[in-house]
This record gives sequence, structure tokens and C-alpha cells, in this order.
Amino acid sequence: MKQPNRRQRLRRNRNHQHDQRDRWMITYADLITLLLIFFVVMYAMSRLDTEKYELVTHALQSTFKSGDSVLEMGSGVTGTADTEKHKNPPPTVEPTEPETPKGEEPLSQRELAFRAQEEELAGFMEVIRQYVADNQLEEDIFIADEPQGIAITLSDRFLFDVGRADLKPGAAPVLSKLSSLFGDLDSIISIEGHTDNVPVGSNSSYKDNWELSGARAMSVLRFFLEVGDLNPAGFQYAGYADTRPTGDNATMEGRQKNRRVEITVLRQLKE
Repeated sequence: MKQPNRRQRLRRNRNHQHDQRDRWMITYADLITLLLIFFVVMYAMSRLDTEKYELVTHALQSTFKSGDSVLEMGSGVTGTADTEKHKNPPPTVEPTEPETPKGEEPLSQRELAFRAQEEELAGFMEVIRQYVADNQLEEDIFIADEPQGIAITLSDRFLFDVGRADLKPGAAPVLSKLSSLFGDLDSIISIEGHTDNVPVGSNSSYKDNWELSGARAMSVLRFFLEVGDLNPAGFQYAGYADTRPTGDNATMEGRQKNRRVEITVLRQLKE
């Protein structure tokens, strides 16, 4: 058999050494793969279901709090150990306050007061509407739920004579009814006088419609304070002459609509 020459032996040894030198890379790759799998498994195990974790935690806490000690001749966690001999008193359940629903803040005292006021205004409006209907006053009294409050518009036909600010006798029943209701309200009441655009006559006691509208609002206010004996701190008044018309001053019907006194129970708490 022919023996390999020296050159062939050198080439074979060189290839063998090259194979030996690269084998460590296989072991290293296996190690890196195993480490990767290990960390993936650890990461997967670390992702807890928080809701289930909280349920289990609360259950364990309530269980251990409700039971007494077995070492001190108690009944234990399950409540069955030494039932004849245990000396610890039964666990007491402390009353808890009702919880506020999640996502809702508890209402402040002012917010509660505004809610109570809304209920008062709704009841007040129903009473006035019923009073107007029962006494057939739909042509002279108009009621509306406005953003600023409950508005009661009184026509000057049954309140005042033309160009005057003295209340007619027929106005007393309506104003007395309102006065009896205002005393139960925790609200500010605004009284506003309005006129049409016709100037006051030369024989009038008032310089212009500004004075006339203010005097008419004051007459209604004085009735509430003097006859109704209400607290003046709950009222405010103003006269606007013909600057805030609700009808067309070019027509008789429009001018009649503009001559009015507006009483508004404001959505505003008393101080």
C-alpha cells in the first residue's frame, strides 16, 4: 500500500486542526439558545393576572383576619378547631360606609345644595302652574324654565294703572301666593321692571320710563318685604325701561307684552 507523502500529511493535519478549532462555536450556540429559552420562560411566568391576584389576596386577607389563633385555644382560620374550648371572642364586623362608585368623586356640600335646589325649583314650578290654571290667569301670568332660573312674567294689566307704579288691589292674591312660596326657597329672587317705548306723559310722576320701570319693580319688592315679611337679603331688583322688549313696539299687542314685571327664582344659592 502506498504511503502518503509528507505534503499530503501536512494538508490532512491542517484540515483536522481547523475542524477542532470551530467545534466550540456549536457548543456556544447551544448555550445561547438555552439561555434565550430560559429567559423567555421566565418572562412568560412573570406576567401575572392582576385581577386574579387581587381577588386571591383579598380572600386570604379576609380569611386570616376573621379567624383567631389556634395556639391561644382559638377556633382557627376555618372556625372549627377547639369549638368547645376556644376563649377568643368571635370576630366583630365593623360597619363600613357606602363606597363611591369607581370613577366618581364624592359630591361636595355645594353640589349637594344645588341638587336640592333643583328639586325645590321643580316643585315650585309645578305649584305655580297649577295655581295659574286653577285661577284662569294664563293671559296675565307666564311661566318658563330658563337657564338662569324659573321666570314668572306678570302683565301690567292686573298690576298697575297706565303710567303708575302703585299696585292694584287685584294684584294682592297673586303676589301673596308667590310670597308664601318664596319663604321656603333657598334661592335669590330677581325682580325686573319693563316698559314699552312710549314716553311717559307730562302729568306723570316719573321723569321717564327708566324711573317708571324701577318704581314698578320696587313696588312688587316692597309687597314681598312688608306684606309677606320676607328677608330682603334674598332679593334684588332693577328697572330696564324699554331696552329689553319681548314684543314689537310698533303694535298694540307688542307694547302690551313689553309692559311687564319679571320675577325670576335664580339658580343661585343664598350666601
